[in-house]
Amino acid sequence: MGSLPQITADTQQHHHQNPQINEQTLTNFFKSQQTHLNFFFNNLNFPQTLKFTQTLLAASLAGTTIFFTGVGKSGFVANKLSQTLISLGIRSAFLSPVDALHGDIGVLGCDDVVVFLSKSGNTEELIRLAPCAKAKGAYLIAVTSIENNSLMGLCDMNVNLPLERELCPFDLAPVTSTAIQMVFGDTVAIALMGARNLTREEYAANHPAGRIGKSLIFKVKDVMKRGEELPLCGEGDLIMDQLCELTSKGCGCLLVIDKSHHLIGTFTDGDLRRTLKASGEGIFKLSVGEMCNRNPRTIGPESMAVDAMQKMESPPSPVQFLPVVNEANVLIGIVTLHGLVSAGL
Repeated sequence: MGSLPQITADTQQHHHQNPQINEQTLTNFFKSQQTHLNFFFNNLNFPQTLKFTQTLLAASLAGTTIFFTGVGKSGFVANKLSQTLISLGIRSAFLSPVDALHGDIGVLGCDDVVVFLSKSGNTEELIRLAPCAKAKGAYLIAVTSIENNSLMGLCDMNVNLPLERELCPFDLAPVTSTAIQMVFGDTVAIALMGARNLTREEYAANHPAGRIGKSLIFKVKDVMKRGEELPLCGEGDLIMDQLCELTSKGCGCLLVIDKSHHLIGTFTDGDLRRTLKASGEGIFKLSVGEMCNRNPRTIGPESMAVDAMQKMESPPSPVQFLPVVNEANVLIGIVTLHGLVSAGL
């Protein structure tokens, strides 16, 4: 292992003396990273990348498992990429190179694919794993950035990720190499997604929780209020007689309907304030139908809940609710912004 340099108290004190960074320095770092990433994009071997992508596609269609492995920061990227494929419905897993040599390699089957992520291609743990994985009948792919490395001779396919240098001033900390690994892997994953014709519904089925899944799964009918929760009134009802209905249902409005439950319009708490300011005591004689909005925004029960939120926020001015009506304009519910937010959207 050799000898590590001694870190003295004086050295540590020197590093912590009033550390600062200014906008120009930070800007230069980002511009430098952009330059290094552009080097990757400009020099990537696309025929080689296509062969890699086609190999993963064939494996996914055959139902075999695509394993990713790596050590250190490359290991974190490998784990993330396997999770991305899993979220797309592709059989994948992360294989720890250390644990694999202590029993976990038993998960490997004949014709499985193992992708080795390594900047140098000379990582000791991966070099020990490669022949063992090969003996299990797996197809091995090395994804590296340094030419003529040891892994290249041990794998069936090699993909080079062009690396100009690390952003680190010592060219040591793996901050650019891991970035291009992530960009490369995620882009290939989306290519696989397109080739497999993954639908929104299939994607949603793999993401039932969280905002992603809810935005793709929840429909208006799943989050709307209905029945006794609705603040209903007739157009002939006096405004002042409906104050309890307006304030007690938590919708911020009255839904004005006829005897057949067709929606006539809406009357909001904002309308109440404006009417009171304009009419004064005359408000006691006004009916809801005289002052309601007869052309409110509405939505259907089969619409996606996320579309309801977008409709609420659309110009000319945002609204806090949408009456839910069917094809015959019969009122069946109301969806509120608060309800959508509470549902995780």
